[in-house]
Amino acid sequence: MRKTFNVLVYIFAVIGLVLASVYAAVELGLTKTAGIVDDQHDYFKNQTDTAWVQGQEWSVLKEAILKDKSDIFAAADKVGINPRMIVAVLMVEQLRLFHSDRELFKEIFAPLKILGNQSQFSWGVMGIKQDTARQIEDNLKDPASPWYLGPEYEHALDFATSSAPDQDTQRFERLTDDKSRYFSYLYAALMMKEIETQWQKAGVPIDDRPDIIATLFNIGFQNSHPHQDPKPGGAEIDIGTTTYSFGGLAGSFYRSNEMGGIN
Repeated sequence: MRKTFNVLVYIFAVIGLVLASVYAAVELGLTKTAGIVDDQHDYFKNQTDTAWVQGQEWSVLKEAILKDKSDIFAAADKVGINPRMIVAVLMVEQLRLFHSDRELFKEIFAPLKILGNQSQFSWGVMGIKQDTARQIEDNLKDPASPWYLGPEYEHALDFATSSAPDQDTQRFERLTDDKSRYFSYLYAALMMKEIETQWQKAGVPIDDRPDIIATLFNIGFQNSHPHQDPKPGGAEIDIGTTTYSFGGLAGSFYRSNEMGGIN
């Protein structure tokens, strides 16, 4: 019995160490990936590059996205945003996952034609971090925030409880739900709408710049500073021999003829 007890103590100690390490990594920014600005590398010279349509990954991803079409359109309709904008960000998150873990793609994503649902540093199919999700919620309630959308959106993400720990649990469940990804798309749509609103209020609208909206979605509220000459950029996404920026790849999809029914 004592040996069994000691083994259990060691197991829980290891689990605690792993959880503490993950928390520390997130807090210290160690999980962040390198970023680029498109006018600083070769991709900017060819904004119409669509090498990402080649290969099995995009074929699988299209089928997987169409399975979620009703949830995507429902979230887009509630927020008043083009569903293609949601898909533009979704496809970047998923292509990054498909290309970064080839074995997982071959064994699971390709045969089942499903999306990758993250649950560690970032959550759900849209890769939203916990702190970002909280800020999306807070922006809805704060009329003084530059990201405030108006009273009609204040209750869009209300919880059934006022307990912070219970809200944390519900938030995680919302964003990692495999049966319905509506909340993943709703959080993402609201974040993009909040960013659009911030820039609109500042007198530099970006409603017609999906590449910039996607870039800001990727780099976060803290890096959203409205100005006259924004450039697409964000995390590096390697597809084959081509390196894209997060925003550049999202913009390339948005302007393409792919998935014309998503609009």
